Amino acid sequence: MAASAVERRHIHVDGVVQGVGFRPFIYGLAVRHRLTGWVLNSSSGVDITVEGPPTALDSFQRAITAEAPPLARIDRVTATLLPRDGEPFTTFSIRHSATDAGASLIAPDVATCPDCLAEILNPADRRYRYPFTNCTNCGPRYTIIEAMPYDRPMTTMRAFAMCPACQAEYDDPLNRRFHAQPNACPVCGPRLRLIAPADTPADLLAGCPDDIARAAALLRAGYILAIKGLGGYHLACDATSAEAVARLRQRKARPDKPFAVMLESLEAVRRRCVVNADEAALLSAVSAPIVLLYTRPDSDIAPNVAPDNPMLGVMLPYTPLHHLLLRDAGIPLVMTSGNLSDMPVIKDDDEALEKLAPIADAFLLHNRPIHMRCDDAVWWVDRFAGEGDAALQPLRRSRGDAPYPIRLPWAAPRQILATGAEMKNTLCLLRGQDAFLSQHIGEVDSLEALAYFREALDHLRRIFKVQPETIAHDLHPGYLTTRLARELAAAWDVPRVEVQHHHAHIAACLAEHGRDEPVIGLALDGTGYGPDGAIWGGEVLAADLQGYERLAHLEYLPLPGGEAAIRRPYRIAWGYLWETGGNIPHLPTLSHLNPQEQTIVIQQVSRRLNSPLTSSAGRLFDAVSALLGLCPVTTFEAQAAIALELAARGVDLARIIPYAFTLDDSIIRVGGLLESVVRDVDAGRPIGEIAAAFHLTLAEMFAAATEQARSQTGLGTVVLSGGVFQNRLFLRLMREALRRRGFAVLSHRQVPANDGGLSLGQAAVALHTSPG
Repeated sequence: MAASAVERRHIHVDGVVQGVGFRPFIYGLAVRHRLTGWVLNSSSGVDITVEGPPTALDSFQRAITAEAPPLARIDRVTATLLPRDGEPFTTFSIRHSATDAGASLIAPDVATCPDCLAEILNPADRRYRYPFTNCTNCGPRYTIIEAMPYDRPMTTMRAFAMCPACQAEYDDPLNRRFHAQPNACPVCGPRLRLIAPADTPADLLAGCPDDIARAAALLRAGYILAIKGLGGYHLACDATSAEAVARLRQRKARPDKPFAVMLESLEAVRRRCVVNADEAALLSAVSAPIVLLYTRPDSDIAPNVAPDNPMLGVMLPYTPLHHLLLRDAGIPLVMTSGNLSDMPVIKDDDEALEKLAPIADAFLLHNRPIHMRCDDAVWWVDRFAGEGDAALQPLRRSRGDAPYPIRLPWAAPRQILATGAEMKNTLCLLRGQDAFLSQHIGEVDSLEALAYFREALDHLRRIFKVQPETIAHDLHPGYLTTRLARELAAAWDVPRVEVQHHHAHIAACLAEHGRDEPVIGLALDGTGYGPDGAIWGGEVLAADLQGYERLAHLEYLPLPGGEAAIRRPYRIAWGYLWETGGNIPHLPTLSHLNPQEQTIVIQQVSRRLNSPLTSSAGRLFDAVSALLGLCPVTTFEAQAAIALELAARGVDLARIIPYAFTLDDSIIRVGGLLESVVRDVDAGRPIGEIAAAFHLTLAEMFAAATEQARSQTGLGTVVLSGGVFQNRLFLRLMREALRRRGFAVLSHRQVPANDGGLSLGQAAVALHTSPG
């Protein structure tokens, strides 16, 4: 080959390109195109130096993107022509990883691939029934990585030296386990350990070949097991046994909140739930989230798995251990987070043995450490999504999603930390165009949760090489995340940006759509601190990523007893009725409640004693739910609102007429609405019809307020955000009402509408705001 017919190029690939089989893919491409050179992982991605004829190099470069491995996410491919100094390359090789100043992206944990599943089910395979089987196409990533680059010594697998057979796979560029960092087998890898009760009947475990089979036997017999998984522990029991589920509820002090269920296969899901094509694809995705589905009337799932709820959170097995356990047990399993109420999911064995002992009868442990805890993600499918709407909706962005970044169209000139909200917390690190949202952290209202927040923050900062130069946080002065933001800003000597809660909601939706123009924002949720000191939550804003103006809101009404009222919605109903009408009518739905407490509520409201004012749409749902007798007392967040939505299910909306309401300048009055609800309850109108009329009326209320906002601002695009838009019926009605009036509507698609997306909005506002 003539020297002039050969070029040498350096190619750098950015994106999720480590731990996904990218280097062997490049090796195979180079061999196919008869090119020479090398490829390696660096801290900032994958680097390739390659030489050959220009036409072959062009084809090679195009194929990098066109034929990338299924788990890879390529953001950029940049090529530079190099001088051909020194000796020409004679082969193409894969070199050891290099460390540089950049930072690469990494993949989340990935569900077991078909090839690995076939191996663990094949009695002739050396990995038969091995629960830690994986390859470059599946297995743990985020939860075992301690630092970058992604090499075995930088993971919790460094303690497991590979046997000759595994090492040969690891070293073979054409093997799917080439440089699969968690690669292992029964000879050299992690192992399970079952701790069963001392009084377990011997015949119960007789004939079981291994700990997985023994654990399955215990589950079939009604035992509750704590099972160590990818990102933490699950508590598991027989999902068809009402008795086993009741024991789990009693021990976990979780009387009503639905449990998630794991089923063996998609066919097993279809037998128990209604599943459309989008839901089937989501269940079968490599992220393997929990998906909310409607159950079939003849399902064998115990009713107390999801009490008084036609929906079920379902996931498929996503580790070899899950696949084997579900097959051996032969029953659906409850799989709920292994934690105490509102505490972070437990990941360490000692902590699990101590804290879960009062709940679990037995423990299925393993000796592969979990570095970063990560709870299961939760998604749902919007069956009424219109053109331009996202059918797939996240409720909790976590395992399988994190740490994939949200790619923004703006490059941040400085690195930003956003600390998120107090509830459903995630944090966000903004570097360049990448917004790295953490996994779901949960309620940051305890020292344990704050410690988890710090763990996640330190982990993400380390693996993505981020040193925040600005910190964004909520306005609420009492949030632990606000206090931490102040502490970190002082320690790092960086400025802070305070972002109002509902502005952050609208900004999050704008950011994920890559939009920065002014819009009308409907921010509807339960709680958000307003700059006037009141609790906001039913807001019509004119907003962009730099600021907002409050154009209208639900009228301020009192919460008698403050936080206590949220757990007892009948107190909200009483307080609202007294404030708007001056009396509390006798209703059969609330007749069983203590009249003395009603007197106390009246005194609290009249004298403004421990009765903070709120404009919350979420609290209005709670009040109406209580008035209808659906949920006068709650044991988990949004329980009353969920009951109200479900009550309206199946009602023919075409027959329902909205209640009258009043838009008093910038105040949306609800007294007439409440009066109409009371009248209908007293008249014995079907509860489902009243619930449907409430939903329709609320949508019409905010549509009218949005029309008024358009006349004030000239804006024609509306952003929908806040936890109320997790209500499927209300989201549908709100979009329809706005589009009938000619508005363009944006809703969430990459981050949750609830507070789980708030940190993205905070970061976007901080990016577009000069820090103070």
